[in-house]
Amino acid sequence: MKFALKLLAGLIAAQSAIVAQAAISADEAKTLGTTLTPVGAEKAGNKDGTIPAWTGGLTKAPADFKAGDGMRPNPFASEKPRLVIDAKNMAEHADKLTDGAKTLLQKNPGFRIDVYPTHRTVTFPKYVTDNTAKSAVTAKTTNDGRSIEGVHAGFPFPIPKTGYEAMWNHLVRFNGQSYEAKYRNLNVDASGRPALATEGVSVQDFPFWDPAKADADTYWRIKLTYSGPARRAGEALMIIDPLDTGNKDRRAWSYLPGQRRVKVAPDLSFDTPNPGTAGATVFDDTFIFNGSMDRFDFKLVGKKEMIVPYNAYGAVYQAKQDDLLKPTNLNPDLVRWELHRVWVVEATLREGKRHVYAKRTFYLDEDSWAALASDNYDARGQLYRSGFAYMAPSYDLPAPYTDMFGHYDFVSRVYSLTGFIAETGGLRHTKALSDREWTADSLAGTGVR
Repeated sequence: MKFALKLLAGLIAAQSAIVAQAAISADEAKTLGTTLTPVGAEKAGNKDGTIPAWTGGLTKAPADFKAGDGMRPNPFASEKPRLVIDAKNMAEHADKLTDGAKTLLQKNPGFRIDVYPTHRTVTFPKYVTDNTAKSAVTAKTTNDGRSIEGVHAGFPFPIPKTGYEAMWNHLVRFNGQSYEAKYRNLNVDASGRPALATEGVSVQDFPFWDPAKADADTYWRIKLTYSGPARRAGEALMIIDPLDTGNKDRRAWSYLPGQRRVKVAPDLSFDTPNPGTAGATVFDDTFIFNGSMDRFDFKLVGKKEMIVPYNAYGAVYQAKQDDLLKPTNLNPDLVRWELHRVWVVEATLREGKRHVYAKRTFYLDEDSWAALASDNYDARGQLYRSGFAYMAPSYDLPAPYTDMFGHYDFVSRVYSLTGFIAETGGLRHTKALSDREWTADSLAGTGVR
C-alpha cells in the first residue's frame, strides 16, 4: 500500500513537472537569433522556396504612409495570387487547409482562397527581442499551466515544450504597449443580411510589455465604449486579465446607462455568449482565443505549413464594409492568404468542465505567436465554428496586428467580423492610460446618456 501511494505521488509530481518548468536550457537559448529568429521561429525558408527565409521583417513603411495616421497602405497592393484554391482543386491542397477553410470551400460556391507570395513581415522592437532572450531560461508555467512567472516584456516561451506554453505566447502577443481604435462588429445572418452588432471605441493596453513596469501582474486590459447600435449607445465594458490566472480571476465591469451604475460582471468569460457580437461568438473566441486556460487541456501537436490569412492590409485597412461582407463569407477578392509555418495546438475539454466546444484546434503563427485560425468542435465531434484572424502588421511601430478577426458558425450559418476599422479611422498606437483610468469609477465616467 505504501509503495502504491509512493508510486502515485511520483507520477503526480512528474506530471506537474511537465506543466511547471523553465522553458528551455541555456544551450537551447543560444539558437535564438542564430538558427531561430529572436522570438523562436525558424529563420530558414522551406525546401521548395514557397516560404522564404526571415531576413528581419518589414521595417520600412510604404512611401504613401503618413506618420501618426491610423490607416496603413498595403505594401503589396500590386501583387497577384500565385495560386487560387476553390472547391474543384481543394483536395490537392487539403493538408495545408484548416477544417474551417475546407468547409467554406465545400459549402459556399462563391468562396475561394487566393494564395499570394509569402512575406515574413513580422518584426519587433529591440527591447522585446532582448527580453525574450533573457526570459527564455527563466520563464515557467505554474498552476497546471494556467499561470506564468519569471518573465516580463518578452515572449515567455520562444521554444515551447507544451501547449500551455505556446498558448501563453499567443495570450501575451505583442501589440505595442497601448492602442486605440474606433471599430465595428458586424454579423451576417443565414439569409445573407449584414447587421451592426456593436460600434464604439476600443482602448487596449498591455502592462506586461511596458519595460518600466517590471512588477506588472496584468497582461491585458480593454475598455470598450459603445456608440451603436442606438439601443446600446452609452454602454461600456472593461476587462482586466492577470498573469496568474491559476489563482486570480478575470476582473470585469459593465456600465448600463439605464441603471447609471457600474456592475461587476464575472460572467464575461469562457463560453458566455459575447454581447459585442450579438451572441454570434463566445467570450473566449475573442482574438481566436482569449482568457484563462482553465477548462481545456492544451496539447502541442507540432509545427506545420498552413495557408492562413496574412498581410491582409486590403481587408483590414482598405475595404468598404458593403464590399467586404458577402452573403456567406468575406469577399475573396479582398482577403489575402499566404503559406506560413504555424504551431498546432489541440485543446480538449477537461473532465468535469463545461463549454460549448468539446475540442478546439489553434494555429499559431511562428513569427508572431498570434493565433491566426481555429477549428472548434461540439460534443458530437462536428465542426461548430471556425475563426480566422487577419494579420496586418503595423510596420511603423513595429508590431504585428491581428485584432480584426471573424468566425463562421456552421450550425446557424451566421458569420461575424470583429474589429472592422477600415471606415472608422484605423488603428493608432497610443500612450498607455494611467492605472487610475482602469478602475470601476473611471468606467462610470464614460457614460454618455
